[in-house]
Parts: sequence; C-alpha cells; structure tokens
Amino acid sequence: MSDRKKKAKKPSFFWMATEIGRAVTELGMSIPFRSFYKKEMKGDGHPVLVLPGFMATDFSTGPLRKFILKLGYTPYAWKLGRNFGKVKFLDQLIKRVEELYEEHDEKVSLIGWSLGGVYARQIAKERPHMVRQVITLGSPFRGITEPNNASWLYNQVSGNKRVVDIDADLLADLPKPAPVPTTAIYTKEDGVVPWRVCMEAEEDYIHQNIQVRGSHLGLGVNPAVLNIVADRLLYAEEYWEHFTPRYLVNDLLFYPSL
Repeated sequence: MSDRKKKAKKPSFFWMATEIGRAVTELGMSIPFRSFYKKEMKGDGHPVLVLPGFMATDFSTGPLRKFILKLGYTPYAWKLGRNFGKVKFLDQLIKRVEELYEEHDEKVSLIGWSLGGVYARQIAKERPHMVRQVITLGSPFRGITEPNNASWLYNQVSGNKRVVDIDADLLADLPKPAPVPTTAIYTKEDGVVPWRVCMEAEEDYIHQNIQVRGSHLGLGVNPAVLNIVADRLLYAEEYWEHFTPRYLVNDLLFYPSL
C-alpha cells in the first residue's frame, strides 16, 4: 500500500516534543543560506501571497517573504492578524487575490504554511484564472479532521466548535486538487499534523508531492523548502514541470521522496 493510501496516524510524542528545538535549528541554518543564496535567474516580479499557519501571524512568514523579495518577486503578507482558522478568512483572501491580480495585471502565486496552504488551495479552486501556482508547506488538506496535535488548540480558540463542525460541503471539497500547478511539501518528522494528509492523493503533470526533512514549525525557514520555492517560482503555468534536484547528494539528503 502506498504512503498516500495508508491511514493517517497522529504524530508521535517525540516529534511533537522536539518541534520547537528542531525549528530553531532550521531557522539558524536558514540565515546563512538566505544570505549567500545565489539566484540562477532573477524573478519576474510577479505577486506572491504568503499565508501563515494556524495561530500564526505574518511575523512567522517574514523570513520567507524577505527571501522571495531577494529572488526578484513581489511578496505580500496576508494582513488578517492571527490565523484563528475562521472560514470567513477564505472570502477575504479571495478578495485579496482579486485585488492583487488587478493591480499587477498578472496571476498570483500562493504559498501557504499548514492551514494557510488549505486556504491557498481553496482560493485556487475559486479563482483558477487568477492563480499562477500553489505551494503548500505541511498543509493537512486531505485530513483536516484527522487526529493531530493542534486540534485541542483549535477547539479552545473557536469556542469548542470542532473542526468536524465546519460546513460539510467545504470539508468534502478540501481534498480535491486545485486546477493549477501545485507543489505539496511535507515532512515525515512532522510533530503537528499527520504527514500523509499533506500529500495530493494522486500526482500528475501539474501536481507533485515532495518530502523534505525537518519540523512542521520550521518549514517556512527550512533551507530545502526555500530551495524548492526558489525553483518553483521561476515557472509559469504554461511550462510548469515537476521539481527535480540538480545533484544526487541533494536528492538523497534533502528530498528522500524523489
């Protein structure tokens, strides 16, 4: 049975307990990576909207947005405060994408971390003609109701309204792929959400799953992830193709699924 078809299990206590320490290490590793990273090609300046994870704010995506700016694109924060997982955020984000699309007169790339990636995929389904591509970082779009280590926190901030109480039609639609190029990044060392639910059910010519090594909380600063983002943003949908590491060592050390 393939990884994508196996039943998701709640992340282990070990991975959960070491999340913060591992994320801090990844942040430290990313500083020299971001400082000395050399662009192969300068970005085309197109808009990139970056969405934070559950209970996070734009502060968490600051390093990623600075890196995207360095690459030659125009990054945008979501500007909705703390991500409390409210369904109404989706309508507000769709409006934001419409505004960016009109302002730049070109499609918007969406990068979503954890719950932010769930929003990103839904935006792309609602406005596919405005979205260039989607990149998700540890986003549980195939199992938002599956056991995870953040569900208790969601219940607290939502007034004990459980995830499974969300609109049934929306829940049923979440696992369906967006009709735009999509890169789903996940880590088997995820201590917050089950990694199997962060993958597209089926890969095809515009949908790819990529495993990296690292924590859930460190995905936005993980050098392996930053390398994927730099590569993906170069592609418009007309000539998008799957990510392929350039060197065998990179493949074995940082991208085990490839």
